Amino acid sequence: MRSKLILVAICLFSLATTAQTKVGTIDSELIIGLMPETKKVLSLIESYGKRLDSSYQIKFKDYEAKVTDFRQKQKDYPENLKSLKLQELAKAEQELQQSRSNGNKLIQIKRDEVMRPLYTKLKKVIADICKAEGYAQILTISGNEFAYIDEKFDITQKVMDKLGIKIPEQKN
Repeated sequence: MRSKLILVAICLFSLATTAQTKVGTIDSELIIGLMPETKKVLSLIESYGKRLDSSYQIKFKDYEAKVTDFRQKQKDYPENLKSLKLQELAKAEQELQQSRSNGNKLIQIKRDEVMRPLYTKLKKVIADICKAEGYAQILTISGNEFAYIDEKFDITQKVMDKLGIKIPEQKN
C-alpha cells in the first residue's frame, strides 16, 4: 500500500513538473517577410538572378543559332557530318540544361547567404523572449520546426555520451 502511494506521488510530481514547461509557436516566415531588411535582400537576389539570366540568355542564343544553322544546311551535309552535328547539338543542349540547373543552385545559395543574417537576428530575439518569459520550446508554424529549445530539455549530449559519440571539432 505504501509503495502504491509513493508511486502515485511520484507520478503527480512528474506531471506537475512537466505541466510547468511553456511551449509556444511563431510564424517566422511572416516576421521575416515583414522585416525592413527583407526588401533589400530580395532586391539583391533579384539583381543576382538577372545577371545569371543574362549569361544564360547568351548561351541560349548561341544554341539557337547552331540549331538554325543546322536546319538550313542539313540537306547539304553528308550523313556522317549530319550525325556529328546532331551530336554537337545534343551536347550543346545538355550544357544549356546544366547551365540552367547551376544557375538555380547558385540563386538558392545566394538566397541562403543573404537571408542568414535575418534568420540569425530573428533567432536571437526569439531566444531573448523565451528566456525572459520562461518558454522551454518554440515551434515554427511553417514547417513545424523548433525555433528555440531550452538547452536544459535537450538530451542530445546525454544520448551521444551513452553511445560513445563525440562531436567533431569545427575547423575555421
